[in-house]
Amino acid sequence: MDETKYWLWLTMVFGTGNRRIWEAVSLFGGAKETYFALTDGGHDLELTENEAANVTKVDMSRVTDHISQCGKMNISLVCYGSPEYPAQLRHIFNPPAVLYYKGNISCLNGRRTVTAVGTRRASDYGLNAAYRICGELAGSGLVIVSGFALGTDITAHMAAVEHNSPTACVMGCGLDVDYPKDNFRFRDSIITNGGVFVSEYPPGTPPHPQNFPKRNRILAGLGYVAVVFEASIKSGSLITADLAAAQGREVFCLPPADIFSNAFSGNTELLKNGANALYSAQDIVDCFRIGGALDSEIRSEDIAAISSFGYERSKNTDGDELINGIKTASRKAGRRKDKKAAAEKKSAAEKDVKEKTENTSRDDLTELQQRICGLISSGTVHADAIAGALDIDAAELMMEFTELEVMGVIRSLPGKMFEINE
Repeated sequence: MDETKYWLWLTMVFGTGNRRIWEAVSLFGGAKETYFALTDGGHDLELTENEAANVTKVDMSRVTDHISQCGKMNISLVCYGSPEYPAQLRHIFNPPAVLYYKGNISCLNGRRTVTAVGTRRASDYGLNAAYRICGELAGSGLVIVSGFALGTDITAHMAAVEHNSPTACVMGCGLDVDYPKDNFRFRDSIITNGGVFVSEYPPGTPPHPQNFPKRNRILAGLGYVAVVFEASIKSGSLITADLAAAQGREVFCLPPADIFSNAFSGNTELLKNGANALYSAQDIVDCFRIGGALDSEIRSEDIAAISSFGYERSKNTDGDELINGIKTASRKAGRRKDKKAAAEKKSAAEKDVKEKTENTSRDDLTELQQRICGLISSGTVHADAIAGALDIDAAELMMEFTELEVMGVIRSLPGKMFEINE
């Protein structure tokens, strides 16, 4: 707890998921050292006006009160310096300084983990493939990581539960927020089965749209392998896949049921760009073969694996009933939103982009973001060309693209191409 409070203080000063935390820590050598350097005032780190104000007003009593309140909600915290912190996140770009969690976070350490993603409104083909393959992976001892959304995500999670395997749910909101509401009924069984819910966002944080692109770097980082079951060309699953690839993960993709279907246009694009075609669970299991690169990486963490969990599934629920229930919940949720969304979608999207663009000037961008915009201001440019011109890590560049897209400054095109959003 002693180290955790300093990391938590940094998130309150700089903001959740802000890479400025790492600029400060790298300068001063640690979270505790950074705290004392900033509060003593004798340092060389240039702070923004807001950061300087936070250093003054965020005292340690506020931090400890926050930790106490989390405890009352059965929400635990783990910081970057803790041995319980998921080892695979230590090596990603801008790792979360603090993770909030409910359940058994140790299920992520020393285990073979697979990140499964896909659309909320998945087809029967996509859902059945996710359920069967994730179930077989869980039965082989792999831990399924996903985002707890409707459709593909919850199918992957519950396939793991059905095989008495823990599963990790990475949230884009506070862990006390019931989102999505249709999946609330699955929470207890996931935790009882040895699984975990994790988020870098503090309790009470709503599921703001801008949270999810940042969340995806954690989703991609927790799995040693990533698999996309079904995604359109504009799906957030492609962001996760790109981040996974940039982090050096193996990326698999379910071959499209229909090569002409827009629902699988993202799958087609991933396969064209070099993702591995997924034909069976064994394709992924083989990545973790004994003595292989991933097996050696996991073993080198030297963290005890957890091999048994006491959850016993209900005798009244078999695989067919579960998958049909998930399909029904997904479709009901879709129908409830369809009528309203159809009427508002176009005008809302246009208004949102217009407002973001009008409210975001070049002065609001970081120096690196301005350089990125400068490179693509004259036309469409490939991501690899931008990375080469700026000489920066692909994972870092993907994070910048995500933030610029959220701000409405740029837009992505098929084939990892980007252009200014005029």
